[in-house]
Amino acid sequence: MHKILFATIAGLLVPFQPAHAASLATGADSIAAIVTDFDAFNRAQDPVRAAQRGDKEAARIWPDNSPPAIAARNAAYRDFQRRLRAIPAADLAGDDELNHALLVDRVDLALDGFAFDEERMPFISGDGFYTTADYAALNTPLDDEAAADAWIARLEALPAYYAREIENMRRGIRTGMTQPSRTVERAIADVRGQLAQADDKTPLLAPFRNVSQSFPADRHAALEAQARNVLHTKVRPAQQSLLQFLEHDYLPAARKDIGIGSVPQGQEYYAYLARRHTSTAKTPTEIHALGESEVRRIRARMDQAIAQTGFKGTFQEFLASVRKDPRFYVGAAEYGEKCSEVAKRADFAMPKYFGKLPRLSYGVLPMPAGLESSANGYLSGSPEQGVAGMVVYKPWMAEKMPTFGIAAWVLHEGVPGHHHQISLSQELTDLPEFRRADDVTAHVEGWGLYSEYLGEEMGIYRDPYEQFGRLSLEIWRACRLVVDTGMHVMGWSRDRAMACLQENSALAPAEIEFEVDRYIAWPGQALAYKIGELKIIELRQRAAKQLGTKFDLREFHDLVLGAGPMPLDLLEARVDRWIEARTAR
Repeated sequence: MHKILFATIAGLLVPFQPAHAASLATGADSIAAIVTDFDAFNRAQDPVRAAQRGDKEAARIWPDNSPPAIAARNAAYRDFQRRLRAIPAADLAGDDELNHALLVDRVDLALDGFAFDEERMPFISGDGFYTTADYAALNTPLDDEAAADAWIARLEALPAYYAREIENMRRGIRTGMTQPSRTVERAIADVRGQLAQADDKTPLLAPFRNVSQSFPADRHAALEAQARNVLHTKVRPAQQSLLQFLEHDYLPAARKDIGIGSVPQGQEYYAYLARRHTSTAKTPTEIHALGESEVRRIRARMDQAIAQTGFKGTFQEFLASVRKDPRFYVGAAEYGEKCSEVAKRADFAMPKYFGKLPRLSYGVLPMPAGLESSANGYLSGSPEQGVAGMVVYKPWMAEKMPTFGIAAWVLHEGVPGHHHQISLSQELTDLPEFRRADDVTAHVEGWGLYSEYLGEEMGIYRDPYEQFGRLSLEIWRACRLVVDTGMHVMGWSRDRAMACLQENSALAPAEIEFEVDRYIAWPGQALAYKIGELKIIELRQRAAKQLGTKFDLREFHDLVLGAGPMPLDLLEARVDRWIEARTAR
């Protein structure tokens, strides 16, 4: 989960000051100056990501979404908007033109979002502000005493961070902007789980379990003891207060309807979320219809895959058969081994399809303790901190998930999917920071789903069952277009949403419940996958048709990923310029 955040130093709101104040005073401004200021602004907003890049001051603090910080952020965005509009876009070219277009999109979208006061709901299903520290711990190596001291300072700052978010949720209660009860119940279970974690299991002390070999043993022991004391005297009471608030204040006020359309401004908010996550102007009705069309198309391909297995019977009989066939289910250890084997085969195939590969490596691991409810399948690493990327599976779900879906899932989360795309972006050090870190959902998740599609050409799917598994995961994303719009705009029930997945995919029943609850809590995000994938496929087909023998698939893939994530219309313009340039050669 990636959410725009605002940071404070030592608990005091720090107003943003442009680095180029002198040039602004004289009326001179440039896109380069705005980019520099926007990068600095983003570092202040997101201290978690800034710390991963080596910012030592950011490594001591947490985000601040308090009303004063929100107001300051709003004002800063409006100033960026004013500065961007003052630059004649027609006079720009190359990277300056692209930087300007990307910033206009980011700034305008953020400003539109302020109308909905999103900070009132600071958690989704299985993730939120209460897991921020757990994720941060994964990218916090303690190489020296200063780093350990910074992490202890962060632990000491957690109670104030929680208190700010509780106040935001109280505002949500007063204004009718709350999560539904199932989402709240999951959060309650998560916080209870955090409170029950032993010291040797909690992610909050994980940095001390992975210290540098050069760290003096006596100082390591003393600092870890200090961290444990902070955990028990400050963090645990804050978690207990959060649990009490969720149980006694928030849960009784949870909204009755699962759809976000039922809250004040809900219909407008969902339309905004659809635009933000898909980076298109498609309406919820258009998205719903697209999903229905894609379900029909993919179902026809699934019938072909079933026929290739030799199975005689209906589609539903085939689903019933594979859902109970023991050859498709293994224990957790073997499940992880199968994931690793697919990852290695994908690694071997990559140079044939990509000209540029990231330097950062990745591994396949069980989901880290403390993040059991997370929907994440990939946890990004940090080239700056020497932390590898992680494709993470859930051992407790392994026995319920058919193995013929593993290949497509690993391609999505690892390579050529999220690890490849995100690591490449992290390593584009010649680009502005905001472009390397930008989380344009349609591009990022669309690429992940396209990677599953690409697996056919890469030879990853070895039999009709694995091909069916790929199509099962694809139709799952098509169903998302139907069920997300259905629940949030069209009044669908949770049972009706689950039925779409039960009738069309081979997902395990427990996984279907988990996924539908995720869409309920995180409206709009699930729309991005299929819409982004369809655009990437469309652009590839256009380029191949227009270029003929001049089309180079490796070059096309590098082009799609080579400038960082971007809205689909800007990606399309980038590909069209490439086609024009290749044609002219």
